Amino acid sequence: MRLVLLEPERPGEAWQPFAGVRPLAELRAGAWRIRERWAAVVGLNDVVVMGDHCAEFADVEAAPVIPRGPVQGPAVVVRSDFAPAGPGLDLNATSTTVPRRLGHDRHTVGWIVAPGETWDGPHDAGDAVSVDGLFLRGAFDLVSALEQLLPGDCAAFLTRLGDPVPDGCIVLGDPTSVACLGGEVEPGTVFDVRRGAVVLEDGVYVQSGTRLEGPLYVGAGTLLLGGEIRHSAIGPFCRVHGEVATSVFVGYANKSHDGFVGHSVLGQWVNLGAGTITSNLKNTYGEIRLEAPGGRLDTGRTNLGTLFGDHAKTAIGSMLSTGSVVGAGANVFGAPIPRWVRPFAWGVAGVERLEAEGFVTVARRVMPRRGVEVTPEIEASLRALHRRMGG
Repeated sequence: MRLVLLEPERPGEAWQPFAGVRPLAELRAGAWRIRERWAAVVGLNDVVVMGDHCAEFADVEAAPVIPRGPVQGPAVVVRSDFAPAGPGLDLNATSTTVPRRLGHDRHTVGWIVAPGETWDGPHDAGDAVSVDGLFLRGAFDLVSALEQLLPGDCAAFLTRLGDPVPDGCIVLGDPTSVACLGGEVEPGTVFDVRRGAVVLEDGVYVQSGTRLEGPLYVGAGTLLLGGEIRHSAIGPFCRVHGEVATSVFVGYANKSHDGFVGHSVLGQWVNLGAGTITSNLKNTYGEIRLEAPGGRLDTGRTNLGTLFGDHAKTAIGSMLSTGSVVGAGANVFGAPIPRWVRPFAWGVAGVERLEAEGFVTVARRVMPRRGVEVTPEIEASLRALHRRMGG
């Protein structure tokens, strides 16, 4: 049986800077990517993403992307804009009936396609089995998902057998709420687990002088290089230093220097220059609205920093306003920085842009630094991204 993640047909501006750039299924909601959450809930490992807004997408650790169309059973088709939670589901039967749908709060979030059947599109026919989780209205709701899902995600790791807290570290709270699953932690690291568990995956390196406050998830191969890092989900092979609060690093991102990043989302391959600072609260303490080409978007949030698209980069000393959006491939330098930076912008004047050859050349330099080869498939994906978003 195959799991198919159904992307929105046309993700709206609320999903900037990721619409047309990477599948929503490949974004991180809590500790896990959305497709990983669905795979765990339905118990399936054969996973594909179905959508046209990010055609030809390919990246390290990503699921294959197929065009939108009918799905032959046996399969389970689920929505990418819903982040499931809770225990695994028994899809074979609920009492005397066989479920045909997955539902949440009277809305359909998935469909079960039996052998020999064909799924032709969303519908509300048949019995449904209930799924816990969270609807995602846009990229800003990845911060809301972090707040709601991360505590439970981190607590679930505490059943695994990990290494003891290294000598010379300080633990505020119960030491059993620290899950060291490999890697190395230098003496002088502070773990504050009074509000949630701290999880360090295999290959994580923590430098002395780092303060880690849970709930906090740190993916494999990431280096934590000092500073205060709290209430965040940091994907694999990142470099993080300075003050980070309630933020999502999808993976392979660089924040190696001082500077505050709060209530923000960093896409894959983002690089923040030294002293980059995000504002995450208005002086009025009011609701934050995002700027977009089509107008302002309500978020319903009072804390929101910056949403950084894949391959975005900031220069040293960059100061970003509350609720900023930086498009994929943008190179941010100069001042003042607008709250909407279009994809592949070169500077902040809004005139120049990074051309396709320059974009691919930079990617060829950057990605091998994390041990990732720019294969012909990945290069084709980068060029397709530039065609879609660089005009």
